[in-house]
Amino acid sequence: MKLYNTMTNKVEEFKTIEENKVKMYVCGPTVYNYIHLGNARPIVVFDTLARYFKYKGMEVNYVQNFTDVDDKIINKSIEEGISASEVSEKYIKCFFEDINRLNILESVKRPKVTENMAEIIEIIQKLIDNGFAYEKDGDVYFEVKKYKDYGKLSNQKIEELELGARIDVSEIKKNPVDFALWKKKKDGEPFWESPWGQGRPGWHIECSAMAKKYLGDTFDIHGGGQDLVFPHHENEIAQSKCAYHGNFANYWLHNGFIQINGDKMSKSLGNFFLLREILEKFSGNVVRLFILSTHYRKPINFSFENMEDTKKALQNIIKSMNKFENIVEKYKNEKIENVKISEFSQRIDEFNKKFEEAMDEDMNTPQALATIFDQIRETNKFISTNENEFSTIYYEIKKSYDSLKKKIENVFGIALEAENAVKEEDGENMELTKKLIELLIKLRSEARSEKNFKLSDEIRDELKALGVEIKDNKDGSTDYNLL
Repeated sequence: MKLYNTMTNKVEEFKTIEENKVKMYVCGPTVYNYIHLGNARPIVVFDTLARYFKYKGMEVNYVQNFTDVDDKIINKSIEEGISASEVSEKYIKCFFEDINRLNILESVKRPKVTENMAEIIEIIQKLIDNGFAYEKDGDVYFEVKKYKDYGKLSNQKIEELELGARIDVSEIKKNPVDFALWKKKKDGEPFWESPWGQGRPGWHIECSAMAKKYLGDTFDIHGGGQDLVFPHHENEIAQSKCAYHGNFANYWLHNGFIQINGDKMSKSLGNFFLLREILEKFSGNVVRLFILSTHYRKPINFSFENMEDTKKALQNIIKSMNKFENIVEKYKNEKIENVKISEFSQRIDEFNKKFEEAMDEDMNTPQALATIFDQIRETNKFISTNENEFSTIYYEIKKSYDSLKKKIENVFGIALEAENAVKEEDGENMELTKKLIELLIKLRSEARSEKNFKLSDEIRDELKALGVEIKDNKDGSTDYNLL
C-alpha cells in the first residue's frame, strides 16, 4: 500500500512499525458547537482508512481526541451562561449523535484533554528540562529557535515566520514565533494546578501528550485536515520530538477542504452547513458516499444538487444489491445440480483485485467506487443473460453479492438497508408503490383466471415498461422483481 506523506510531499510505500498492526492518531473536534460538514470529512476519511486496514486483516489502534478546554469553549460558556465543562459535555453528546448516523467505527479511542492533564504537565516539564521551553510569570512557551527542523512539515522557514509575526503586547516571549504550552489562569476560567501555578494547557501540547500516552513515542499515521498542517501539526512534531526523541509519526496524512463556491467551508467564514442540518435531508450513507466520491486530498465542492445526485447513485446501488440478495435468498436452500461456473467467477476476482489496487494507491476511493459500479453493472448483465438459469448460476451471483457487500459495508461504511438511503417520506412512497404493484398483479391473476389474456398481457407489459418484471410460477403464484 502507498500513502501520500505530507512530510516528504510524495507518495510512499506504507510500512507499519509492527507487522499487521497500525497505530493512528487523528485530531478531533474542539467541542464548543455542533460539527459542520467540513468537520465530518476527516471523520469519514480516516474511518474509511481504518476500515480498509481491518479489511486487509490488520489490527488497528485508532485514537481521535476531544479538545474539551479551549478559548472557544470558555467564550461559549459565557454566551450560554453555563460552565465550560457543561459546554464540552453538551457538544460531545451532540457529536456522538451526529457521527452515529455516519456509521463510524465504535472501536476508536476518544480521550479528552481534561482527563489527561497529568500527562500534559509531564511533557511540558520534560521540554523545560531538555532546554526547549521556558516559563515566565506562570506562562510556559516552546522556544522555536531551539528546534532546528521547525517548519519541515509545512515547508516554512523560521526567519520568514518571524518577519510575519506580531509581537504580543505583553512582550513576555523570547521570540514572537514561540508558542504557548501552558497558560496562566485568568479570572473566571477553568484551571489546573501545575509546577508553574494555576492555569490550563495550550492547544498544541494536548495532542502530543495523548498520542504519546496511547500510541507511544513513535507511531504509524497522524491525520487531520489541511488546515492543521501549520501551526498545529508543526508544533506537535516539535514538542514530541524534543520531549521524547522519538520520530512521533512516520506518515502525515491530510484531507482537503469541503468548499462552497470555491471557498473553504468553515465556521469563521460563516459559509457552513451543520452536519445535523444535512442529515435532516440526506442519510448518513449519502453523506459518506458524497465524501468518498472524491479523493481525500482534493477539495470537494458542496451543493444540494451534488447531494441529490449522490442519493440517486446510492439508491441504484441498493436496488441492484437487493435484486442480487433476493436471488441468493431464494436459491440458498435448494439442492442445486448442474452448477455452471463461467468466466464471470474470474471477473469477480478481477474486480476485487482492482478495488484493492485503487485503495492501495493512496486510498483512491473514487477509483475503488468505480470498480464497485462496474461489478454491479456486470453482475446485472450476467443475470439478464442467464435469467432462466438462476439455480445453475447461484454460486456466482452469491460470490459477487458477498464481495460487493463486504466492500460497500465493511470498507466504505455504507449500510445497504433501503430505509437508510432515503428520507422517511421516500420510504412511505416505496411502500405505496409496493402495494400498487401487488394490486396490479392481483388484477392480472383475476384476468387470467377469467381467460382474459389480452388484459393479463397488457398489465404484464405495462409493469415491465415501469421497471417491474413478473414471473408466473407453476403453482399459480406470481413473483416480481424490480429491474
